[in-house]
Amino acid sequence: MKRVVFFVLLPLAVLGWLSTCFYTVDFTEYAYVTRFGQPVVTFDGSTQAGLQLKCPWPIDSVWRMDRRLQSFDLPTTEVLTRDLVNKSVDKTLAVDATVSWRIPDNSAADRFLRSVGTVADANRVLAPQLSGKLAAYVSSSSLEQLLGVVEPADANKRAEEFQKQLMTAELKEKVLQEYGIELVTVRVRRLSYPEAVRTSIYERIRSERGLKVAEHENQGRREANAILLKAEMDRRKIEAEAKAKKQTIEGQADVEADRLRNEAHSKDPEFYAFLQRLKSVQSVLAETRDVLLLSLNHDLFKLLKEPPKEKP
Repeated sequence: MKRVVFFVLLPLAVLGWLSTCFYTVDFTEYAYVTRFGQPVVTFDGSTQAGLQLKCPWPIDSVWRMDRRLQSFDLPTTEVLTRDLVNKSVDKTLAVDATVSWRIPDNSAADRFLRSVGTVADANRVLAPQLSGKLAAYVSSSSLEQLLGVVEPADANKRAEEFQKQLMTAELKEKVLQEYGIELVTVRVRRLSYPEAVRTSIYERIRSERGLKVAEHENQGRREANAILLKAEMDRRKIEAEAKAKKQTIEGQADVEADRLRNEAHSKDPEFYAFLQRLKSVQSVLAETRDVLLLSLNHDLFKLLKEPPKEKP
């Protein structure tokens, strides 16, 4: 039995112990090697991935940290917004945000392991600091600034401004130096109203939409009145121009008629006088409906019996 232990089990135990001299570094992690608790070297998987050698356990120990981007959700924060017009508090707003961070390099990995150690502990450290920043920003803003409708081109600007207010240079430097954590993004996932204030918010939205409707209707009426006024002015202008043109044409026609009459009179004055008398008689007869009893010796018949003679 002793021989079995000495020649079989003992060599297997030695081989197992010596196998702890080898370890692998994955592309997605940092490998932090300590010797009797003191740091020796840190391997970055992005450039030093693969099989590595160390002193056997318990002389050297390997601590592994994920070098990939980490994300976690901040606890929902209920904050009172500000009414910038009346200089008072406004409605309560529930804010949900997501934080992304990572360990940027080997020196940061050393600080990370010494200060927080795990991803869960890092999330617990960052959450209250960022929640405080988030509450301070929302409480100093109005509902219109946070929820107002913007053009698609301006949506990214709003997100960048929000992130700038939360991820200040001082905060980023602080968490990097103290915890070895590089803050990457802080983005709002959702802005909503707590159940207690939703009814009043809906009433406010309906009231604001009513004001918008009234504003659009007033603007439409103003534009309609302007169009009608312009149309009336155009109508009057066209009528005036048409009347002036009519008078011009009639004047020209009268002048031409007088010219033709004068020309006709000069050619045959007697015949022209005959036509004028006929015209006068026609005018007299047209103005009355009375029955006229005339003698055959009346001037009217005389006019018809003795027409002007044709000139040779």
